[in-house]
Amino acid sequence: MTVHRVAVLVLDGVTPLDLAIPTQIFTTRPETPYEMTLCALDSRVATTAGFALVADGDLEQVRAADTVIVPGYAPLLRPPEAVLGVLAEARDRDRRVVSICTGAFALAEAGVLDGLHATTHWKHIDELERGFPAVTVDRDVLYVDEGDVLTSAGVCCGIDLCLHLVRRDLGAVVANEIARGLVAAPHRDGGQAQYVPAPVAVAGEASLSGTREWALERLGEPLTLRVLARHAGLSQRTFMRRFTEETGTTPLQWLLNARLSRARELLETTNHSVERVARDCGLGTPANLRLHFRRALGTTPTAYRRAFTH
Repeated sequence: MTVHRVAVLVLDGVTPLDLAIPTQIFTTRPETPYEMTLCALDSRVATTAGFALVADGDLEQVRAADTVIVPGYAPLLRPPEAVLGVLAEARDRDRRVVSICTGAFALAEAGVLDGLHATTHWKHIDELERGFPAVTVDRDVLYVDEGDVLTSAGVCCGIDLCLHLVRRDLGAVVANEIARGLVAAPHRDGGQAQYVPAPVAVAGEASLSGTREWALERLGEPLTLRVLARHAGLSQRTFMRRFTEETGTTPLQWLLNARLSRARELLETTNHSVERVARDCGLGTPANLRLHFRRALGTTPTAYRRAFTH
């Protein structure tokens, strides 16, 4: 595989968890082409946790990178001009520029987000919108993909965005394998709400994770809202409310995303016909599979198979 150079550009006041996400996901593995370097304007960088870290790379490694990722940082002061210049240069040279959480403010300061949609941590959405009127701020999403410019919402949404990048680069099988290693959800669509009021079940209530696992084992079957609610032992209205509280999306949208993910894996790892893939993942017909592939991925099942068959 051709080496894909990833520069993680850390700013003073970097959030350690935001930083850990891309360094873990893009670390060197036999099955991936990524070569990741931690970069900074100065080699020693302060963190929000009170300790400092040492970056091996500098801005020259950022200039040489294929993908530049800026983790979140605080306080949200304007970064040094040298940093803004290298980010603007990466954008001008059609390199992929990515932010996690409040890293979006650095991209905005560099003009990288002008004329584009973007997001950041929900606590700082208003600040981003007020400070950068040339940016269209999307409030209720996990991440925004504008092609070569991508931004994620708060902290752990960076996991979803980085796995999305791996999925774009290498396909669903590799992305799902990395997700399993992280014990992370294999795929959450960017359009889900970033602020989930109750991401885990509150005391005294049972999580619906058992029903989700049950459904994942039966994607080829006709799964309706009524069937899912019955399995959970809840009314449809209560099931819908609690499912959305736990996942940030509706049951049927979650089911569609799961079926598309299964279809991608089948296309990558089997020689099954498109008709069989559509049936096995629960989308029914080749026409329905093509429709949802076109809407979600901008391609056809056949073209996807050609691109990601290993």
